[in-house]
Amino acid sequence: MQGIDLDNIQVLNNHLKAKNYRVTQALNGKEALTALDREENIDMILLDVMMPNMSGYEVCAKVREEYPPHSLPILMLTAKNQVADLVMGFQFGANDYLTKPFAKDELLTRIKTHLQLSKITNAYGRFVPHEYVKLLSKENIIDVNLGDRVSKKMAIFFSDIRSFTSISEKMTSQETFAFVNGYLQQVCPEIRAYNGLIIKFMGDGIMAVFPDGADDAVQSAISQLQTLQEYNHTLQAMGLLPMKIGIGIHWGHMMVGIIGEETRMSGDALSHNVNLTSRLEGLTKYYGVSLLISESAFKSLKNPEKYQIRFLDRASVKGRDEPINVYEVLDGEVDSVRELKLKTQGDFELGLEFYRLGDFAVAKNYFEKVLAVNSSDQTSQLYLERIEQLTVTGVPNNWDGVWAFTQK
Repeated sequence: MQGIDLDNIQVLNNHLKAKNYRVTQALNGKEALTALDREENIDMILLDVMMPNMSGYEVCAKVREEYPPHSLPILMLTAKNQVADLVMGFQFGANDYLTKPFAKDELLTRIKTHLQLSKITNAYGRFVPHEYVKLLSKENIIDVNLGDRVSKKMAIFFSDIRSFTSISEKMTSQETFAFVNGYLQQVCPEIRAYNGLIIKFMGDGIMAVFPDGADDAVQSAISQLQTLQEYNHTLQAMGLLPMKIGIGIHWGHMMVGIIGEETRMSGDALSHNVNLTSRLEGLTKYYGVSLLISESAFKSLKNPEKYQIRFLDRASVKGRDEPINVYEVLDGEVDSVRELKLKTQGDFELGLEFYRLGDFAVAKNYFEKVLAVNSSDQTSQLYLERIEQLTVTGVPNNWDGVWAFTQK
């Protein structure tokens, strides 16, 4: 309750506490804003228009800079009852207006109604995030319609838990849900922290977009991997195996919008670039790495030198004719893994160069040197297997180092 005179404050206190509402009081606008910053779980504001120093309209406008109407309803209580006063209150962001003297039952009913509406809207936001609605240039969820979409260049992100099928086979359905939700509760905040928007969950997988650039997506992925390292300590303390994930990131044009039919809709992202990112994430298990980015994402980074990146391969993926350059971002790896990959990066790059030139004997020598230092480098082992296969089957006449992946 903010800015309401002392006599009415006591009356309001009595009414509200009788209904088990927790009340925080403020006598002026400055106190009100300070209380809002200090207090947690404020669900609604009762606000007078006439206050010293700051008017209720000014306080309302200030609150709306941070809190939209659906998340923090404002009910104005005032003796001002002209139409112009009511209109001004709504223009500054008030949800409702009640003139003095007010009836207790009407006040309590309006409070209950606005709290319920806020809860309903916030509940909708858990299924269609408010950021998603904003991306579609809509005011709120009720303005969203089937087919609404935005078309632009964005970073697209896919992630997946490694060996999830074999892990879940050993769990009950309840344990599986707890396992997946426990993981998502760790990584999803790191998506939002870097301006990412989760499009959908796909079992143990996540699809997200980062409208502001590839750096946000890469930094989020690194943060997720680092968070997962800490979470794995908790899992191991519970007698569970540590969790591994694979992440793919691409930068390109796509459409984000609402698909479905009139009675059942959901958000999605559509384009060949989305499909490519899914393929990229799938390649992480073949290379034995945690985080892959495309050349498009790499070139979109504002300062690639701030990351520890190694070029991995030139590959052709299923559903796309044009080959792509694939890069591994090492920053999110466990320290021991990252250090060994950096230590052997020179030999690894020479191995790649001779492999591309078709000098497989020399390439094999360099990859073996990498494995002598870092025996767990699955990518180097993969190249040795390719060289062995090419030695048996023969090298194509138009060899350019591109490897075609036929699986999804």
